[in-house]
Amino acid sequence: MNDSARPLILVVLIFCSPNVANSQGTLEDYQRASRFQTGEHRKLITDAEVHPHWIEKSNKFWYRSVGPDGSQFVLVDSASNTSSPAFDHERLAAALTAATKREYKANKLPFETFEYVDNQKSIKLRVDAGSWVCDLANYKCTPASDDHNPVEERSPDGLWVAFVKDYNLFLRNASTGQVVQLTRDGVEGWDYATELPSLRLLEESGPDGYKPHAAVFWAPDSSKLVTYRLDSRNSGRFTSIQFVPPGQLRPKAFTYVYPLPGEALATAQPLVFEVPSGKRIDVKAPPIELPFQEGPGFEWFEDSKGFFYDYSERGYKSIELRVVDPLTGDEHVVIREQARTYVDPGESFYRFIHSTGEVVWASERDGWNHLYLYNEKTGAVVRQLTHGPWVVRGIVSIDEKSRRVYFLASGRQPGEDPYQTHLCSISLDGGDLISLTAEDANHTISISPDNLYFVDGYSRPDFPGQSVLRRTKDGSTVRTLVTGDANKLLATGWTYPVTFKGKSADEKYDLYALIWRPSNFDPAKKYPVIEHVYTGPQHFFVPKSFGGAVYRGGSQAVAELGFVVVMIDGRGTAGRSRTFHEFSYRNLGGSFEDHVAMIRQMAAQHSYMDASRVGIFGTSAGGYGAAHAMLVFPEFYRVGVTISGDHDARLDKAWWNELYQGYPLQADYADQSNVTMAARLAGHLLIEHGDMDDNVHPVETMRFVDALIKAGKDFDMLFVPNMHHGEANDYLVRRRWDYFTQYLAGVTPPHNFEIKPAADR
Repeated sequence: MNDSARPLILVVLIFCSPNVANSQGTLEDYQRASRFQTGEHRKLITDAEVHPHWIEKSNKFWYRSVGPDGSQFVLVDSASNTSSPAFDHERLAAALTAATKREYKANKLPFETFEYVDNQKSIKLRVDAGSWVCDLANYKCTPASDDHNPVEERSPDGLWVAFVKDYNLFLRNASTGQVVQLTRDGVEGWDYATELPSLRLLEESGPDGYKPHAAVFWAPDSSKLVTYRLDSRNSGRFTSIQFVPPGQLRPKAFTYVYPLPGEALATAQPLVFEVPSGKRIDVKAPPIELPFQEGPGFEWFEDSKGFFYDYSERGYKSIELRVVDPLTGDEHVVIREQARTYVDPGESFYRFIHSTGEVVWASERDGWNHLYLYNEKTGAVVRQLTHGPWVVRGIVSIDEKSRRVYFLASGRQPGEDPYQTHLCSISLDGGDLISLTAEDANHTISISPDNLYFVDGYSRPDFPGQSVLRRTKDGSTVRTLVTGDANKLLATGWTYPVTFKGKSADEKYDLYALIWRPSNFDPAKKYPVIEHVYTGPQHFFVPKSFGGAVYRGGSQAVAELGFVVVMIDGRGTAGRSRTFHEFSYRNLGGSFEDHVAMIRQMAAQHSYMDASRVGIFGTSAGGYGAAHAMLVFPEFYRVGVTISGDHDARLDKAWWNELYQGYPLQADYADQSNVTMAARLAGHLLIEHGDMDDNVHPVETMRFVDALIKAGKDFDMLFVPNMHHGEANDYLVRRRWDYFTQYLAGVTPPHNFEIKPAADR
């Protein structure tokens, strides 16, 4: 046996240990779960996912291939159908070793991405905190100059740098150092070119305090920039306390804008400045309301003669595509989309066709998300491009020469999971829809800049899949890039997640789910069920690809402890019809009847699932969901873990809740709050939240806790210092494991188990 084979065989033997059969919550189970949590199982998988990096406007690209033996970078020429190493890996490893004084191996280079420079004669990459340029002729690596200042914004021609000082906007000539002050009346809370900072930015700003990045958007010809003056003087704010700040004993306080539903919002007034004269042109439009943090975005046309942005009115009942003339500040609305409930910004995407003055626009107006062609100047609908009981999920590319739009669609293939995406194209002149991917799988697409080729990565949770290079004209295969392989992992006893199709509680809709089982699964046993939940209406959440279901091993890790883990997409989530989606409107707490119905259907079909012992966990909206499910169905969900939960929509960010729970505020905000329903808790509940959560403020958890205490309810809590949004480390993961092991399986967990790779244990 050669030495290179030993590590792989050791990993297989560890996974296949015969002492773990028919166990539950034992040390061996925890050790096996740890290998999935830390990603050790990926060493037994050949990864079929390819992320192509197209080189300039050509149809050449490079990608990083990852397998059990390490990784390599591959260069592909689509037109000539050739493939070769992107560079000499051995020589580059030696060059980096010599330059950095740290040893690197050819199959484990210390970077995942790079950039071809000097007409592909060199590559630029980052190792740790340093940038390097490596010559591909003599394989010598030299430090790369990187004079980019993260708080400045340089013009495309490199001549000017925009920066903010004392709440005002300045320009500096990069060659002469000449400074031009563009504004003079900026004050705190009513300042120029400054985004509303998040808690994370304030925390990471260092001892000198937060230095705002210049929020400017340069015209491609560098003659003008668009920015805004932001008024946050009347905005609601939160204060977060960092109880254990690094380097000091006293806690630190951070105060920042965080608008709640119904509160006054910050506003941004768009402005244009000519360069270098500094002439100011006010955009003739009302200020833009900001329902959360950061600031508005703008995008210039390639000819620098105008720019555009999309605007959603408060409550998201309409969205507008607006175009601005930078010479006059005149603005006109090209397209206005409106709805009785909401226009979801996640479903509202578009592309300009510059050569013909047209816009391709997505809308759910006929009950399904479809594409429409508009005249940019008149704002009139030219035609509806796609039709039918299926949805367009995104525009991938538009070929203006052939007048075809390439898009991702789901729900068109009879008998397939309706969430699986396929690439299609259709003529902008109407009709002639072509499906370019045939395999029963979820397809991830990247099209070449010349629109002649595309890389298609396709897989399912139960199928490792392939990445192939295809032609856009008919979907024919040019070459196979990578074929996924999970046979070595299957040899350990692990099995693919099981797909499940059931019915909604009202029996009107097909619903879809995934089931994870332990590697030492025994079909004769009864396993407690744990649901990993997230019901946010902005998307669907059951993984549809092999990578989503298997590479990220969190669900499998929990299953290894002796559970069956499930994920379910019920009514109210995205990716289906408008009616399906709107089920959650003003009803964010009403979706769990579908989840209960689905778990009962699973248990009826799979005798190994014990529907009398069901637990649930989730993060953020899933944290709300985990607790809410226990309050609404206390007889069904016996044990739960809620992580960073937004337990009361009245105390959560304005944009998400006003969009999906509704605006203006009504009684449903309070009716569906976990705080309001706290007295219904019957099972075991563990509450996790971090003091530095930059998404959901811990006030939501503290009010929930206060209500539980007043109701006399027992619960457990981990209030974690320096934790942002979600579980910050594997200690918390292990505590979640322990909670289910103890209260759902009825087993005492291993004492103080540490999640870490087997080699470090």
